[in-house]
Amino acid sequence: MEQQLDYAAVRAAAGRIADGVRPVTVAPASEGVWYALEHLQHTGSFKARGARNFLAAHHRAGALPAAGVTIASGGNAGLACAWAARAQGIPATVFLPANAPRVKVDRLRGYGAEVRLVGDRYAEALAACREFAADSGALGSHAYDHPLIAAGAGTLLDEIRAALPGLDTVVVAVGGGGLFAGVATAAREHGVRVVAVEPENCRALNAALAAGRPVDVGVDSVAADSLGATRVSADALRVAREGDVRSVLVPDAAITAARRELWEEHRLVVEAAAATALAALREAPEPLGKRVAVVLCGANTDPGDLVAPRA
Repeated sequence: MEQQLDYAAVRAAAGRIADGVRPVTVAPASEGVWYALEHLQHTGSFKARGARNFLAAHHRAGALPAAGVTIASGGNAGLACAWAARAQGIPATVFLPANAPRVKVDRLRGYGAEVRLVGDRYAEALAACREFAADSGALGSHAYDHPLIAAGAGTLLDEIRAALPGLDTVVVAVGGGGLFAGVATAAREHGVRVVAVEPENCRALNAALAAGRPVDVGVDSVAADSLGATRVSADALRVAREGDVRSVLVPDAAITAARRELWEEHRLVVEAAAATALAALREAPEPLGKRVAVVLCGANTDPGDLVAPRA
């Protein structure tokens, strides 16, 4: 299927997934700031949007193979893929490193996925996934680097605008760039500024903007489990160059503080990636906009360090 990422693709995605995802709740946080509570989405993250759109588009095109879908990801993308596959009634085969946390393996199996543990690094699981797709005929999905995945994530922006008239700025965390690319594509259509936030030591988009092309970066952050992409997608870089986008880096200490603030002030449990977006707001020397939405993108985390007393 030939696809491109543009606003028409985002609108088409909205039509495909309307009955299959939870509309985002937008809640006031402070003066001029609202939280987009996307961590309440199916599977605990925005990834459900892209996974649902990816499989629905292939279904409508008659391109869903009997062998189902496969992906290499033990994180939010793998969970979303397995969930979306179950909704379509097709098999999902998810490849993870052998050292993946048992809780993720169990949750994937709970969605009906076949889990295959390969090697001790993501790259080995990815290679095995690609080999499986080639041998079995299964449809290969990706955690973020596909127009249908990004377009599905981009449906979030129009929902936020509908709930928050006059929105001028949206703040999103960036890993590989799927959420950012989709949201920024829709935001450009409506003249909304996007603040793209990354940890200081997981800066794939920021480095790509500096280099003028996607480049490999090191990964070392408290938010690396979700934002630890070594290279940003080409679509994310293109959209960042074309739209009203500001790239911001935040230290791990600010991410940890923002995550704890969400718990202590609002009793919201989110993963570090979601807190990364809020950290940019807290670190900014001046307001990022007059009507700002901060996307809380996921909640697949262990809340133990939040509820336990601090030393």
